[in-house]
Amino acid sequence: MNIPDLSTLSIRDTGPSPSPPPIPDDIMDATDHYLVKLRNYANSIPYSVEPNSQMQHMLDSILLRIAQSVEAKDYDPGLLQWDSMLNYWSMLKYPIPKEKRIAVIKIYFNVCTTPGMPNHVVAACSDGLQVLARSKRKLSIDDMRLPWLPIYKILSKDLFLTRRQFEISQTSWYMGYIADNTRRFFHPAAIDEMLSTFLPMMNGTNLNSILASQYYMLTFLPLSHPQSYLPMLFRVWESINSYMFDDRMLQFLSRLSELHVDPTVSDPQRIEAIPDDARSEGEGRPNWPKDDLQTKWRWSGLFSDVGIFSETEWNYLMAKCMASMEIPLADAGSLTTGPNADGQATFEMNRLPKPTWRIASLARIIVYSMAPDGLPAPSSNAPTPLFTPLTSGASTPLPHQNGGLGDYLSSPLGKGGRLKAKTYLAGCKALDSLARLIASTESFFHPTNSGSWTSDLSAFIKYIVYDFNKRWYEEQQPDCKTPTHRRLTREIKRELVKCLRTVTLLAMFSQDSNTVANIQSCMKSMSIMEPDLILHPILERAVPALEALVETHRTTAVIKALGAVAPAMVCRHVYYPGAKHLIPILDLLLPGIDLNDPPKTFCTTSFISEVAQYIKFGELARPDVGTGDGIDVSPRPVSTDLPILEVEQFPDGVELGSEAQLSNEEEDAILRDTAGTFADWVTAFLRRVILLFENLPEEGPNGSAGGATEVQLVDAVSGAFSQICIHLSEPLYDMVLGLVFDYATQNVRSNAVRAIHQLVECVANANPAKTLDRFLPFCERSIRTELEHGASSLRITSSHSTPLPSDATLHWNLAILRGAMYNERLIALFKLLNEKTFSKRGYSSSGKLLSSTLLTLSHTYPLENKFVNPDEWNSEEFKANHHKYWGKLYSPEDVQVTWHVPTAEELAFVLRIFREVVEPVLDTLHGLLEPGITRDEVWRNDFCRHISFVRNAFAGIPTLAKEVISPEELRESMVSSDILFEIPEMIATIEPLNSGFAFFDPADPRHQYITGLRRKYGEFLHKASVSLQQQGQENTVDAVHALLRSIRTYMLEYGDSRDSYYLQIDRYQSELNIARHYAGQKEWPRALYVRRARLYHAARLRWNSIERRRGPLEDLLIDDVTQWSMWTFATGESSQALLESLCNTFDGVRRRCLPALYKGLEPGAEDDRMKGALWTLNLSVFAKYASGEPTLAAEFMKKLFGCQHNEKASIQDCVGSLAETCLGNIGEPSHVVYDVENGELTAASQALRALVLSQVEDDEITPKCRQQRMKRILTSDEALSHTVDTLLEIANDPDTHWRYAIVAVRCLRSLIRRDVPLKSTHVRYLLSKAYDSNASMRYYSQRAVMKISRFIKLRSLARSPVDIALEQNHNPLRRKVPVKEFTREHSERALEDYRKPLVLERASQEPLIRDKVGSGWVVWDKTADFFLAPHPTKSTFQPWDGDSSEAVSAVREIAQDASFWKQLSTHYSAENNSDVILQDNLCCVKSIFQLLDDEPLEVLKPIVEELLADKDKNKQRAAAEFLAGIIAGSKHWPTDSQLELWKWFTPHLKTIFSQKSNESLSVWSSFFEHVFYNKDPRRLQPIVDHIMEQFKVVDFNGESTFEIIQVLCFFRAFYEQLGVKFTPWVEDVLERCWAELKCEHEDVLAYFSEILAFCGKIMWRPNPSALTAEVFVRECRTLPKIVDIMGSRSAFHEERVSELVKQFPVWRKERLPGVRAFQSTYDRVGVLVCKWLFQLIHDTNAVSAFECILPLMPELIRFTEVNDNDELAYRAKLLMVRMCGVIIPSQYIDPLLDQIFGAITTFPSWKVRLKILPLVQVFYFRQSSLIGDAKLVEMMEVICRCLDDEVVEVREMAATTLSGILRLSPRRSVVALKDRFVRLIKNSRLPQDRKSPAYNIALRQLHAAVLGVCALIDSYPYTIERWMPDLLTSVLAEHTYDPIPISTTVRKCASTFRKTHQDTWHEDSKKFTEEQLAALSTLLSGSSYYIFGPGASFYWHPSRRRICVGVAFI
Repeated sequence: MNIPDLSTLSIRDTGPSPSPPPIPDDIMDATDHYLVKLRNYANSIPYSVEPNSQMQHMLDSILLRIAQSVEAKDYDPGLLQWDSMLNYWSMLKYPIPKEKRIAVIKIYFNVCTTPGMPNHVVAACSDGLQVLARSKRKLSIDDMRLPWLPIYKILSKDLFLTRRQFEISQTSWYMGYIADNTRRFFHPAAIDEMLSTFLPMMNGTNLNSILASQYYMLTFLPLSHPQSYLPMLFRVWESINSYMFDDRMLQFLSRLSELHVDPTVSDPQRIEAIPDDARSEGEGRPNWPKDDLQTKWRWSGLFSDVGIFSETEWNYLMAKCMASMEIPLADAGSLTTGPNADGQATFEMNRLPKPTWRIASLARIIVYSMAPDGLPAPSSNAPTPLFTPLTSGASTPLPHQNGGLGDYLSSPLGKGGRLKAKTYLAGCKALDSLARLIASTESFFHPTNSGSWTSDLSAFIKYIVYDFNKRWYEEQQPDCKTPTHRRLTREIKRELVKCLRTVTLLAMFSQDSNTVANIQSCMKSMSIMEPDLILHPILERAVPALEALVETHRTTAVIKALGAVAPAMVCRHVYYPGAKHLIPILDLLLPGIDLNDPPKTFCTTSFISEVAQYIKFGELARPDVGTGDGIDVSPRPVSTDLPILEVEQFPDGVELGSEAQLSNEEEDAILRDTAGTFADWVTAFLRRVILLFENLPEEGPNGSAGGATEVQLVDAVSGAFSQICIHLSEPLYDMVLGLVFDYATQNVRSNAVRAIHQLVECVANANPAKTLDRFLPFCERSIRTELEHGASSLRITSSHSTPLPSDATLHWNLAILRGAMYNERLIALFKLLNEKTFSKRGYSSSGKLLSSTLLTLSHTYPLENKFVNPDEWNSEEFKANHHKYWGKLYSPEDVQVTWHVPTAEELAFVLRIFREVVEPVLDTLHGLLEPGITRDEVWRNDFCRHISFVRNAFAGIPTLAKEVISPEELRESMVSSDILFEIPEMIATIEPLNSGFAFFDPADPRHQYITGLRRKYGEFLHKASVSLQQQGQENTVDAVHALLRSIRTYMLEYGDSRDSYYLQIDRYQSELNIARHYAGQKEWPRALYVRRARLYHAARLRWNSIERRRGPLEDLLIDDVTQWSMWTFATGESSQALLESLCNTFDGVRRRCLPALYKGLEPGAEDDRMKGALWTLNLSVFAKYASGEPTLAAEFMKKLFGCQHNEKASIQDCVGSLAETCLGNIGEPSHVVYDVENGELTAASQALRALVLSQVEDDEITPKCRQQRMKRILTSDEALSHTVDTLLEIANDPDTHWRYAIVAVRCLRSLIRRDVPLKSTHVRYLLSKAYDSNASMRYYSQRAVMKISRFIKLRSLARSPVDIALEQNHNPLRRKVPVKEFTREHSERALEDYRKPLVLERASQEPLIRDKVGSGWVVWDKTADFFLAPHPTKSTFQPWDGDSSEAVSAVREIAQDASFWKQLSTHYSAENNSDVILQDNLCCVKSIFQLLDDEPLEVLKPIVEELLADKDKNKQRAAAEFLAGIIAGSKHWPTDSQLELWKWFTPHLKTIFSQKSNESLSVWSSFFEHVFYNKDPRRLQPIVDHIMEQFKVVDFNGESTFEIIQVLCFFRAFYEQLGVKFTPWVEDVLERCWAELKCEHEDVLAYFSEILAFCGKIMWRPNPSALTAEVFVRECRTLPKIVDIMGSRSAFHEERVSELVKQFPVWRKERLPGVRAFQSTYDRVGVLVCKWLFQLIHDTNAVSAFECILPLMPELIRFTEVNDNDELAYRAKLLMVRMCGVIIPSQYIDPLLDQIFGAITTFPSWKVRLKILPLVQVFYFRQSSLIGDAKLVEMMEVICRCLDDEVVEVREMAATTLSGILRLSPRRSVVALKDRFVRLIKNSRLPQDRKSPAYNIALRQLHAAVLGVCALIDSYPYTIERWMPDLLTSVLAEHTYDPIPISTTVRKCASTFRKTHQDTWHEDSKKFTEEQLAALSTLLSGSSYYIFGPGASFYWHPSRRRICVGVAFI
């Protein structure tokens, strides 16, 4: 047979490319930025795109429908339909004109902010809003403004739930999300109004109010002009101790920092220039005076000392930064104070969008605060080991604080060394602070010191370099608005890399995957910034690791690190000299291909894939001149002496840590020399791959060798090899092809069939013509031979069968052929394969070969993805100098993509295959279904193999013929659509677009042929399905599986099924992230553009696949699949998945399938069939549709509840699962949104309509749609009513099982509506089930009763639909009282009123009652909410809403029946696990009494009295629940009724207080908590009076502790619930407690400590001169920092603390000795003080604790030394440690340190010093950024003095503390200390006579000096400072054998030195001379020689010589 010309048939021959498709003129000639982008997209695909004018017309049609759906209030389905169409249209990359974008945004915004809008509509619109508004380039506030108030109104109403609300919606999250995405469109003129709204709600005693107020401010306040309010935010922040507060504040500051590098953003004149046209109703525009912000000069931005922050603010930020790393010292959790305080926040705060991770926020703040804003310090370029950085010191440059310091240890320092000016690293203050932070945390990066904090630390440096790179490249752009003098400099960049380099190299060996991933990202960014500083240290570490000289995990870590810095080796524009290192590294990586070490193999292949896509594998032509222009690159002879790499080899001026600078020509010469080994490397790589394949496990039934790991290994290796093959030079490709051919033709391995397919596919992808030419003849011959000799002759259809060994050769050759494309001779081969392959593996492989061939021929896809364009690849210049192109990046317009587009010859070949091969097989299949055919195993085998063949054929042509839908079919499909009750015009349809279909004209005979054949195939599938269903035998399972797969192919293999848009977008994003060098990158590798072109092509295919033709045949097949989903045997799962896919692809499937599925639930259905129907209905596509669509729900409920007839457990489990799924989809029905009029939304829709072109007939659509929507609502309401009736009927049926009854109750609860009055039957049933014997029934019914009550109240008190939507009651007794006096005195008077009993006559006329203290803590609102007392006799609310009278009557009838309460009490008093009253129970009772006033009270009284009389805990709990509910419900009763209630209840208070049971204590405590919750105490005056009376008269020293505890417990419930309302009683209570400080009962003192802490908290008051937002904000801005405007440093307890300070010495003298010590007043009060202060520092007002701690500090320190009261000592120490974790105001730092220093220097006890010294280290670590230079010097003086302590333990602890502090000390101080210690050692001589008195003095002196030297060495754990070798070898080594403790200290220091330097010894050793190394060896091991060991390292010189550069520890 003649082989046709391969050039006409090969699909990947990149020969003469066809002319590019024409691009429409309006795109081709456009200059608009976004049309130019579209042109680039159009250029990247092989067919024409539609003109922009046509697509804009389509956009207009979509937008018109959006506007019409909004006008008609057709939100669902109308708006949702067309919103999805807009999303699909956007995928096509056509631009949306600005004015239309704005109009759509306004529509979406107003839809989202329309009260009552369903959440799923809000979700869709908020996402659309985010997408349309996210681009800052496309829209700014100059283009559009949006109002903030509508979002706030909805959010503030929804955020906090009442106690009777239990439905948690996503509304708060969506509102927060919308506010966050639209805040840049809020007008900055609204800032003052926002502050006036948000600040009044802040109450420092309530964390919820603080966090809510903060959230509103940080989410709504415009970021553009923060100068007026930022100081206020900082003042508030400094006074609040809360981790949650910190998170959100840091996110806010990070955004500010980034935004305000551009000074023009904050220009006040901009405010006037922006049009103010987006005010909401009732929104004001106050404009507060801001004279202090005015400047007579040109506006220069917000820049301050460090970025936009003052130095004080910056130091506070850096302290927060250190705390955020969560590094746990040995300090008993000092970082837990903030998280502990957050425990006071309720769950509602977690419903808001979470803030950005604080680590990322902190990094951004630091980076965007960097600027050359200080005097630069000398560059940190101290001598560094060759190619490797110092691990500290020079590489982690320490902050230079050599200015502003006093003399340190005066004698060593002298007096002349002080600099006048302070210098900073690279002249950048922020960088200097970062260096301090990194230096202090350096040791926590090391793998041996890792933990949860390591991940945070590594993420921090990752974000630092990522954001730095982002900012760096932004500032390179010509349009950068950052002032030139504020931009990053090269010095800052280089010093930053040096700063982070050490810790990066330490952490790269971490075994935590998150840390390693962070470090890789960090390295990648650093390699882009300063490649010479990061590449060489990694190469240095790579050699020993890759030569297996170290642990395995280090090898993997090194490979990952190499992958991270790959750009520095393969991208010439990144680092030109890096390329020469690539080949040696690739050589070392070859052993990484190892089947026995999958992680290493994955890392290796990942690295190879990464570099292979940037380079060409091929030799380089040598220039005529000598190599390297005279540069000698030949290997030099290696000496036999110890090989040391001499630093002198490099030229002067070369910075160590990089390498000698060679010219580009010299670099190229070296690279040309190494590139000659590419052939050897590729050969070796291929052999490793083949070796891996040969050792794979045997393949299993599914064709994969081994488990998932082996499959992934094969894929990874194949992926790497594919990239290599694509980028091979012609000679190397021929060599590789020959090697693969030789292996494939000379071997057959059954374990590597899949692998050989992938291997051949790799070479075929690179050059299919050559591959086919080599492989086809051999494979064809082999296949024929095998088939002739009986291969695949055994009939097997099971998918679980294992391939026979005798068939291995056939499978092997089929696999090869699948990888090698197609040829004319294949037709005969296909026929042969179809005839001869009978085994499952045989016919499956044959089918896949057919499918691959057809897909290759008929599909449109890119031909190659080389790293350069085809023209360049084929150019002679590139072939000669391809190394210069390595890593080339392209702009979009420069990329050429070569596509395969089916040619006429290829299409003819496809049709020929179908005519000659597929069609006969299809006829054969039809014949198999003829009557009379015996259906045995042979028949089944024939059916399965033939249908597999045909299925694969049709699977290979998804884009061959375009589907055409006629108008008639479209109309018919709309009638049967899943969208119910919608007019056809509003059901979205698409207009087909070009997308590369080969046959698109239905008149084309070829189109008709393939469409007809496909229909014939579909008809066969239906016929076969019917036939197999009738057959119904178990042995048809394989046939049914094959049939279902065929139906899937027929129905779903179309359009983008093989190029899934969503899969492509995931791959594109993944490749984008891998290729990204920095954020905002504009140029990318060519392969990424090829992927982008595929994505765009897939998007266009996806567009054409949105709407699929569903004709009669498709309906029949859908029916068939529905039946198979309920089939008896094991096909249900696959058929259900297929059915779900069909529902997502075709419209109308769900509606069509439901009747058939319901039929499967009917009585008489088989169990398995019923189970299949239930599982199918449980699919989300069906469950949500059937239960969520009101018109379908009633029938669904009937069918679901009808399943009771089958008692089989497995079926009932299915029913339960389905019920749970459906209950999640049944929400509260509400149509109130259709009654809400939103004028802004109407205006927005009209504005959009004015922008789009519409026809006259379009005007008729809106009213038609409106009418249909109204009809739909009416139908829906009727259906919902019917559903409720149906459920009630089922629930009331005595035959209904209790499980089903629970589901019915839950459904009935969900169907309680706010917009429609309830039926009495509905209410009666739910009330009757409130006392059901089933606990779940009671639970759901009681909650339903609460909901009924709430909605009756809402309907009665709402004034408009908006009120109903927002659940907004207008209580007739509520009054908004204007605040006339904005003073603190007025606030205090208002609080004092709480203690004055109400005069009811006055209270009913004048609003005096104030349940919630809404404002007045920091500032007053304009009005305050007060209530009138109710009328004496007239009901406040009754009669309720007239429409609800039926429901109220039903409640009244039941509630006045004593049996109801009796049964309820029976269940309330039943035994349960609760020790407190249950909120649901009391809220249910409250709901009834709120509705009926006191009507049921008389019936209930005897029941409650009976319960009260019973001492049983459960009875008491039931009584408490009833009473709490009655009292809560009586809030608005007529006052006469309330008085009657108190008259009855007050005597029972004595009963409650007379309880003597511990069990009932918690019950009645919770009772008091509930009744006082959010209540004005005057409403509960009898209880208040009784509690206060008991507190006053109780004897705290009485014999009965229980009575005292009971009073205090109830009293605590009282004051905690009142909160700040307790203020009037504070002084009296404290006076009472203070008088009892000597109480003997420890439990009582514990209560006192709580009272002290609570009173201090509620008496915290900010101190603005007037309590208005304007004054507060201004004074925060203008008053000096020392002024405590927040009042957080108020001395409320000052007198009491002073008294304690005076009394403690007296009590200490009176202290009892020995075991009775704990009974002393000193000890008791001491424990009380510790508990009190401990609670304070764990509260939100922790800062105020230091006003008490400071005066008490000496006594707290004394507490720690008591040795006969462990509790007191422990609590005191714990308190002092925990206080270190609170970020202390700078005013407290020095006094607190003075107290600590005083204790160290003056306390006589050495134990005090031993305990306080670690406290200094903890305090310093936590607060280092806040400690001044002078205090730091004083700190070192104090610690150095302790080195000379008489007690060894103190000396050693002082040394440990000193080493930690020296890490961040001024370098001059370190040197001075070193000199001092060395002199002291030299001057210290130990007398010979050890008994001499002078001996101990001399020993202590020498030990102090040695400890000082050891502290110096330990303070630089990863550094060899220049003075350190001499210190180690000449000073310490001499004292190795001195007496203990000196020798012990020296050896411990040596051991630590060995441990911390062993990883970097190959570089550290260069700091030592030969003599010093010998001395060091003696110090470390006692031996005087040193040897090479595993730690010795080697370096690959460009000449490829291996040179040793270090020695190893012994």
